[in-house]
Amino acid sequence: MSGANEACPMPTTPTRDEAAIIARMLRWRRVVIVGASDDPSRASFAIASYLLGQQYEVIPVNPNHTSVIGLKCYPTLADVPGRIELVNVFRRPEFCTEVARDAVARGAAGLWLQSGIRSGEARRLAHEAGIDYVEDRCIMVEHLRRG
Repeated sequence: MSGANEACPMPTTPTRDEAAIIARMLRWRRVVIVGASDDPSRASFAIASYLLGQQYEVIPVNPNHTSVIGLKCYPTLADVPGRIELVNVFRRPEFCTEVARDAVARGAAGLWLQSGIRSGEARRLAHEAGIDYVEDRCIMVEHLRRG
């Protein structure tokens, strides 16, 4: 998983509020990964595999794939069946506003932008909708830190 480590540098220490949000989000077991890849060298592949190994339900979303790590891959968030707890995003910042709108429309409980991804507009939309929000942090690294 060296690719995941490169994509997920060690984080800065979260504030007390951030730590509480991260802890709450890590308790949710159903994670939709937007921008999931079927390429084992990509961080999204490694992190999806890690989450599966930690007993999370992982739902990949990417219009370019029909399956990722043996799981059915959905083209959009709108296509994912059932309740969405956490949306974990592996998309460039310019696409995060659209993902945030889709997450809010689907009633997601939280939106998590991976390391290196920040979006003021996605943050604003999440806050206005009252859903938890994390940006520029790796879900795998945060999970390992609390392990």
